[in-house]
Amino acid sequence: MVEPLYVGVVWRGDVWLAVAFTGDGFDHAETFDGVGACWSRYEDRARRILVDVPIGLVESGDPTRRCDALARSVLGDRAETVVSPPVREATRKRRYSTADRVHRRKSGRDLTERAFDRSEGIARLDELLQELPEAAAVVRESHPEVCFRAVAGDPLEFSRETAAGYAERMRTLARYDRDAAPTVQKAAEATGGADVTVADVLDAVALAYTARPGDGDLRTLPADPPTDAVGLPMEIAYRAASPLSGA
Repeated sequence: MVEPLYVGVVWRGDVWLAVAFTGDGFDHAETFDGVGACWSRYEDRARRILVDVPIGLVESGDPTRRCDALARSVLGDRAETVVSPPVREATRKRRYSTADRVHRRKSGRDLTERAFDRSEGIARLDELLQELPEAAAVVRESHPEVCFRAVAGDPLEFSRETAAGYAERMRTLARYDRDAAPTVQKAAEATGGADVTVADVLDAVALAYTARPGDGDLRTLPADPPTDAVGLPMEIAYRAASPLSGA
């Protein structure tokens, strides 16, 4: 019998980076040039896939999803890592000026360039989940900083791009699993040559640990997530023994 996989996926421009666990531990890491290829790789084995790409989009009105607001509330100084996505129609626009115009017309707010920079990945995943209900049943949204926060017990202090941030995140993962350091090393070696950083690998590993059954329950921000106009949940998943304080 083939063991199910629990997968953490991050999107970094042209690359979708996946780290996969079985119930016993690290299985492999792999990169893909599109979310469709990533889904095809795991559709037969994945029990759960957590991605750091927004799922569940606003059509019009206030563009701030409650899950994003709650994530900011629990992250303290790391709150700026949460970027609210554009409204759905704006994610389909390839030029910032056009996307900004659509976003302002639909929401009454300016579109940040940070949000626009994530549009392509958001749109591609949104299209996949609408076309394939079987994918929507497996793929859920998470956020690496929320996952680290849940394990650490407090918001992290340092940016992931710094040496102090790397050390802080490694210590946090080691508190969750004593094999975290060799797991990160194996994942980094497996993705050598791809356009991803060690910080990206750490994020994907954190999502994979969250996806895999372990200490604590899989919870969401908010606890009772609403759905968007096409039925996709607006949530951020994390694993913890109790709900995050401040949520």
